[in-house]
Formats: sequence, C-alpha cells, structure tokens
Amino acid sequence: MTGTYEAIVIGAGQNGLTCAGYLATAGLKILLLERYHAIGGMTLTEEVTGPGYWSDLHASGYQLANLSPVPVDFALHEHGLELIEPGLPYAHAFPGGRMIAVSRDLDQTIASIARISTADAATCRRLFMRYQAAQDRIVGDMFAPPVSLAARAAAFQTDPGGFDAYRFSLQSARSWCDEQFESAEVTCLFASFAAFVGAAPDDAGGAEMAWLFASVLQAAGNKYVKGGMNNVTRALASFLVAHGGEIRTSAGVERILVTNGKATGVRLESGEEIRTSGPVISATDPRQLVERLLGPEAAGTELVANMQRYEWGDSAFIIFAALDGAVEYAAGPEPGTAAHVHLTPAGIGAIGQAFLECRGGVLPAAPVIVAWNDSAIDPSRVPAGKHLKKFVVLGVPYEIAGDATGRIAARAWEAAKDDYADYLIDLIAAHYLPDLKARLIVRVAHSPRDLERTLSSAVRGTILHGAMSPFQMGSQRPIPELGEYRTPVPNVYLCDSGTHPGPGVAMASGHNAARLICADLGARFPGRAR
Repeated sequence: MTGTYEAIVIGAGQNGLTCAGYLATAGLKILLLERYHAIGGMTLTEEVTGPGYWSDLHASGYQLANLSPVPVDFALHEHGLELIEPGLPYAHAFPGGRMIAVSRDLDQTIASIARISTADAATCRRLFMRYQAAQDRIVGDMFAPPVSLAARAAAFQTDPGGFDAYRFSLQSARSWCDEQFESAEVTCLFASFAAFVGAAPDDAGGAEMAWLFASVLQAAGNKYVKGGMNNVTRALASFLVAHGGEIRTSAGVERILVTNGKATGVRLESGEEIRTSGPVISATDPRQLVERLLGPEAAGTELVANMQRYEWGDSAFIIFAALDGAVEYAAGPEPGTAAHVHLTPAGIGAIGQAFLECRGGVLPAAPVIVAWNDSAIDPSRVPAGKHLKKFVVLGVPYEIAGDATGRIAARAWEAAKDDYADYLIDLIAAHYLPDLKARLIVRVAHSPRDLERTLSSAVRGTILHGAMSPFQMGSQRPIPELGEYRTPVPNVYLCDSGTHPGPGVAMASGHNAARLICADLGARFPGRAR
C-alpha cells in the first residue's frame, strides 16, 4: 500500500469536493480520487460542438446553490467563482407565440401571468409568497441530516395543518394544478418543474416538487456560472487544495478495502492500494458504492438485493447547438433574456402523453424540452459573434421499443440519436425558435448511453442519482439502510445526490455528510451548521 491519509473521498463532483473541503478544514489529511480525467462530475463543462464553444454536459444553472451555506463557508468567490444574473430566472414558451416570463420581481411575474389569467396571477402570488414565508424552514431542512420517517409521520399527525402537508407531499402535479389553476399555460408552467425531478403529471409527490422548484428560482434566481458550471467544482477544488487536500484524477477506485469490518483503504483500477486511518466517503451513485465498491462481502447480500430495487427514473437526451448568430423566440425577445425556457404545448395532457410514451419505451413526439440560453447570458462561452444553446429533453426511454414521431426506424440509440435530434430541431424551429435551423452551424446529440459512458454515475442516462419518488426521499434516500449517509461498514459513508436532499447543485449532501462525519469523529464541524 502507498500513502496514509486520514480520509479518502471517492468522486470529485460538487458533493465529494464539498465533503472533502469541510473535512480538510477540520484538520484531516484528505485524498480525493476521481475516475474521470477531470474534476466536475455532473458539473462538467467541455467543448462539445467545437473549439471555443463551452457547454455544460449535465447540470446547468446556479439555482439551489443560491440557498447553500457552502459558497460562503468556502469563500468561493475568492477561488474563481463568478456568477451572472440573467434578466429572468426562467420563462415558458408555447406554440403560437404565447409565453410566461418569471422575474425575481414578484410584481413583474404576476403581471406576465395576468396576461394569461388574472385569477391564476392572484393564485401564483399567494403560492410564491407561501414559499417566501417557509423558506428558512425549507432551507434548514435541506442543509441538515434528514429527520427519521417516524419523526416526520409524527409531525404530520400532531402539527396544525399536518394532514394538508401530508397530502401535499404525496399529491400529483395534475391533481394539485387542477385545484389551483384555471389556465392550461400556468398549469404547464408548474408541471414542467415536476418534470425537472422526473415526475410525470400523475406521479405521487410531483406537486410539492413543482411548487418548490418554481418558487425557489423565482425568489433566489437562476444564475449562470461564468465560463460554465465546472467553475463551481474548480472553485471547490481550489479551496480544498488551499487547505491541504490532495486530488487525483484518472484514478478510478475498484474496491474499498475492508478488514475486520472496517475500511482500511481503497484499491484503484490500476492495482495501486492506498491506506486511510479514517473514513472512506463515496460521492459516486449509491448502486456503485454498494455493488461494486463494497460488494456483498462487506455490504451484505440483503443490502445488495435492496439496492437492486432502487429506481433510477427516466433518462435524458441533450442537444448542444452551435450557432452563427443570435436566434429570437417566436414569443419575442423576452424569453431570450431568461436563463432557461420551458418548451411545451399548452396542456398538461401533452406532458402526460410524453411521459406515457417514454415509459412505454417509445421516443416521445412532443417531450418536455428545456432550452438554455447559454451564450445570450454568458458570451464568454463562445467565440466572438457566435452563439450556443443547449436543449435538455426530460424523459426518453433508455431502451427504445418504438417511436411516436413517425421518423425514427432504428431501435438502438447509436443509430437513432441523430435522427431523433434532427426531428427535435425541426420541432423547436417550427414552434419556438423559427431561425434555429438557419443559424445552426453544428449540433451534437448525447443519448442516455452517451451520458452514462461519460459519467458512470449517470446511471441509465439519468441525471438525478435516483428517482425522487416519495419512498426515495428524506431518510429513505437512497434506501432506508443508507438513509443517513452511513453504511453497514462503520467508517464508510456516502454523500452523493442519491442521499438527502437529492439532486441539484446545492452541495447539500456533501455538507450534511461532513457534518455527520465530524460528529462521529468528535471533531468540530467547521461550517455554519443550521
């Protein structure tokens, strides 16, 4: 074995780097190991469409991070992090030129919604203000280890309004939107946010996720990271190194070494073994930790079997588009000032149909598409005079069994992805961005298989580290046996987005796991524990 460290962290994404940063600040000698050739995980930024065109491969938008204590604790602005505030956090465009623009100015947001429905505008004001009143509690819950299922159930039973909160936590987006809104457009505005966390209109739990994401972005913003999301993790890495931590890339871990029921180190895919006198923390997806890094010998066959039931959710499909000039939305110039724009027909039934097709193995004809206005908000990402967009399709099958577009004959992603990308470009140009095809220099499509090949934690081409189903949230995430960042091996922990509070670049799981590990070690947590 080579080298002795006081903690080893596996995976250099936002959560692994955050956990390592706190433990290094607490005085531990840290080694962070990353399988890929660069740090970043879900925040990778690369030249996908050509030299000088910098695209975020997976995560886009500095959203939940606006609520996080980590950027302040680590002074990330001193380590190269620069943020850009777009004119609008988000917008929703519909065929025919109708749109809703959501601003951080609540009155401006309500005025935009009122163009669709004055009744829905009043409802949205109440819903957004409801979030503002609850924000401190919600943020406090995010940046702390989860309460037990029993404690949560007791609170539902005893707190005033507990039953309504329980009902809301399980309500589908369609059920809730039917109660709240009269217009198809405002219904879609919220229902599309449920799709952000993989919830179809009729999935349990979609209502709360829809309200929460729509409200957080309206209140806290949806900023761009100058130069790409990778600069979040580069700033985290800079902080870690400044506090004595060591980072190695192209250093995939093959196995966590366990002796007498305790982790003693790791073996790399190269065969090199590295010792630790303290904890091993996994920031990979939970399946890799249980099945590959620990295996049944250390994790136990029952835990491996339970982990195999873990649900991953729907796959994603991404199109990166390099353009020779700006393109305006059919709805006018306003959506072009937003960080991202939802593109859907005006009806929750269309969203439901897209998920029905996806889950039946069929390529959806009109999926939920999120258009990111990359270069319009951050010109540093492109050569002078050029532009760049990213289109994220939320919900495609991992295995193709059929096609709802009528244009794709292939049933393997390698053969189908370019035809499907061409179909989607035609769809977007026909209904939302009329000049898109005329301005297109090159487009590159990443299928679910491509996403998984680039980053092993994007299991089945998903971007959430596991579906956000009610039984995979809180202390049940990823599964009850692992729901508090601990594993059956006493000094092995997990801190990826497959733990509470889940996906999104918030650095929350890394923060929460570090807080718990410090407590287990009898060390003072160096952050601002809420």
